[in-house]
Amino acid sequence: MVVFKKPHALSDTPFHYCPGCTHGIVHRLVAEALDDLGLENDTIGIAPVGCSVFAYNYFNCDMIQAPHGRAPAVATGVKRADPSKTVFTYQGDGDLAAIGTAETIHVGARGENITIIFINNCIYGMTGGQMAPTTLIGQVTTTSPYGRTKNIQGSPIKVCEMLSTLDGVAYAERVAVDNVKGVLSAKKAIKKAFETQTKGLGLSIVEVLSTCPTNWGLSPVKSLEWLGENMMPYYPLGVYKDFYKKGKQV
Repeated sequence: MVVFKKPHALSDTPFHYCPGCTHGIVHRLVAEALDDLGLENDTIGIAPVGCSVFAYNYFNCDMIQAPHGRAPAVATGVKRADPSKTVFTYQGDGDLAAIGTAETIHVGARGENITIIFINNCIYGMTGGQMAPTTLIGQVTTTSPYGRTKNIQGSPIKVCEMLSTLDGVAYAERVAVDNVKGVLSAKKAIKKAFETQTKGLGLSIVEVLSTCPTNWGLSPVKSLEWLGENMMPYYPLGVYKDFYKKGKQV
């Protein structure tokens, strides 16, 4: 009996990600969700600029490259041109919460029926470890060498909490992939996000707390520990909005 196999929606291509990076885990979960829901042949993914810039190589579905931060705008055009397609963006925190803040907020305000997979590792990964909008207070980066301070750089942005206030957002959940239980919860959330889209309920977003061992300056194991000890207290896991839960709006 086969108990483990590569999802069909995931291409047979080696990842370019750094050792210990959790992008690969999330890629697999997205592919598994597409497999489980039978959506692979009717899905279009949007890959913007960032560590996930080569995501179009990793999924066996149609993919479009978007300019930095503009993935939600591109996804809006694709979905409106062909509403029958399942459309998702795969974005990092520098892309989604910095240069792409306006696009992110307004797809939620308009209730665009797309799905956002949001990777939050509290730092700019691809461009050298600069401070991101999600960088924690006290966290050292190449552009906050003495640690982020609230009075100078402000507080980190909590994306799920912010988007959950918008009427057009149907589903928002924050998960983590630092352990087996977290990975299983993340898979369930990603699948729920795609199901929300197939029901035509509005914007769905899954925020995934992830690691960046290279720019954090930690080993893969220590990075997983750092995520749990430092990120989770500020970014609590859980469902922040579920438009339909047991038939009731919450």
